[in-house]
Amino acid sequence: MSRPKKRSANTSAHRYPREARLNEILREVIADELTRIDDERLEFVTVTSVDVDAELNRGIVYYDSLAGEAGDQAILEVLEEHRRRIQSSIGKQVRAKKTPVLEFRPDNVIRAAERIDEVLRADRERRERARLDQD
Repeated sequence: MSRPKKRSANTSAHRYPREARLNEILREVIADELTRIDDERLEFVTVTSVDVDAELNRGIVYYDSLAGEAGDQAILEVLEEHRRRIQSSIGKQVRAKKTPVLEFRPDNVIRAAERIDEVLRADRERRERARLDQD
């Protein structure tokens, strides 16, 4: 008769790692807190992702806004003004040993994707005009 296999201490019953779950929970808590903050300068700011280190010391919060790159400096200043309130909210809502110190950065991945989309759209329009000119 064989023994049942033991689970190792590192094996998680969840589908994805603890850090990924924590990143998603923090993103939701931060986004929720931004809607609670009554500051019109944050009206069109979206939290796209959060990246927390394994020790929960630091967390990078990536955001995007309708203001684009032109509004980044003002948005960063506003987010820094409210950073402690947001961290306090995380401490109250998330079961974790520590609350990470947050740093805010614009999400350049989304902006790069938008630029690529613009280039492809312009190229498609150029080819369509050239095809119509040939007819």
